[in-house]
Amino acid sequence: MTGTFGGLSTALSALYAQRRGLEVAGQNIANANTEGYSRQRIGMTAIGAPTMPAVFAVGDPVGGGVEVSELTRYRDEFLEARGRAERSANAYLEDRKSIYTRIEQVIGEPSDTGVQSQLAEYWSAWHDVTNRPGDSAARTQLLQRGTILADSLRNAHNGLSSLWSSTREQLDTYVTEINTTTAAVAELNEAVVRATQAGLPGNELADQRDLAVMHLVELTGGSALARENGSVDVSIAGSSLVSGAHTRQLTAIGATRLSEQAADPVGLEWADTGAAASVPSGKVAAALETLNTTLPGVADSLDNVVSVLVDTVNTQHAAGFDLNGDAGGDFFTGTTASDIAVAITDPDLVAAAGSAPAAPATSTLDGANADAIAALGTTTDGADATYRQFVVDLGVAAQSIFRRAEIQNSITQDVDAARTAQSGVNLDEEMTSLLLYQRAYEAAAKVMGAIDSTLDTLINGLRR
Repeated sequence: MTGTFGGLSTALSALYAQRRGLEVAGQNIANANTEGYSRQRIGMTAIGAPTMPAVFAVGDPVGGGVEVSELTRYRDEFLEARGRAERSANAYLEDRKSIYTRIEQVIGEPSDTGVQSQLAEYWSAWHDVTNRPGDSAARTQLLQRGTILADSLRNAHNGLSSLWSSTREQLDTYVTEINTTTAAVAELNEAVVRATQAGLPGNELADQRDLAVMHLVELTGGSALARENGSVDVSIAGSSLVSGAHTRQLTAIGATRLSEQAADPVGLEWADTGAAASVPSGKVAAALETLNTTLPGVADSLDNVVSVLVDTVNTQHAAGFDLNGDAGGDFFTGTTASDIAVAITDPDLVAAAGSAPAAPATSTLDGANADAIAALGTTTDGADATYRQFVVDLGVAAQSIFRRAEIQNSITQDVDAARTAQSGVNLDEEMTSLLLYQRAYEAAAKVMGAIDSTLDTLINGLRR
């Protein structure tokens, strides 16, 4: 009977196997545009004949058909590790690029409304006072130009402060996102391990888990390590973040305002131990560098411009005399971009004269000191030169980041293309697989039909 009915079993196993192949090809096609999906292939193994004879029977020497031995997920671990590293670097540089773009928007150079243009108009107003030292309109215009300049410097500082605050809030969002994603990775790790131990397919779960790991790496610049049981561990700077089904949480600490940053730098710490956490790359590293280095550095450079402007103008203004014959006081108040303002409200108190006028005050209209102040705009170490150097340094730093981001983006695209070629779904290939499995299924059905016809002839013929 083994020889008589064994063919049916063989044909049936072929039908099962080819149908499974059709189902897997259909699953691949259905997920051709699913992010993170890895194409799958079934592995078939021939069922051989029994190698140990029975007591009263001999096995069929032809074999017992075919069985699906595995469902393989196409994934190159080397390419995946390379992809994680490149995406981490790309996320870091893209965020850095975004920050420098926004800083340049705050500074707004070159433009007709930027600080450089307003400095030029301010020095020009001093020239007007030099030419018309007794003209109240020229003096009033000078105070207005000075006020506009001070307002612009304060606005630039406020823009940087606002950008710092928004980046600080973004860091808190990133940390929350990290903690949420680590929990998801751990949960999927546990699900994959359970499926593997039970012999159930867990490829789709593994795809979701690997996608979450990639997102985690983009945030933290961490590294991933695959375990034999199917789980993946994630660590940052050598410290475990996800280990199997276990996770650790991060907390953002430090200042919440730019003015507090120097005394209380922003950082991360482990929630379970309170120890400092280091993030080597990714979006969080970009945010920390922005908060602790980039924006404070730009703000300090802007404060330096204000310091030079206030010191030089106030010193020279104090050397002159106003229309009342009194020595000049401070033209500006404040020492930083956050608090600079024009100290004078009365145009008569502008110390334009180089010497005290005799009584009455209007008998001598001397604009020598106004001319000396106007000349400050052309000095090599004055506020103009300091501001121009500040803008140049900012432009060079921004251009460097933009160029690095462009190069890294190209590298990341090439690596992603290689990953897609390895694990992505190729519809032409799937159509070929569909035809292959379809024809094999039809052939197995014909085998079963032929055996059925033979058995029908044999059984019914014997009955006659």
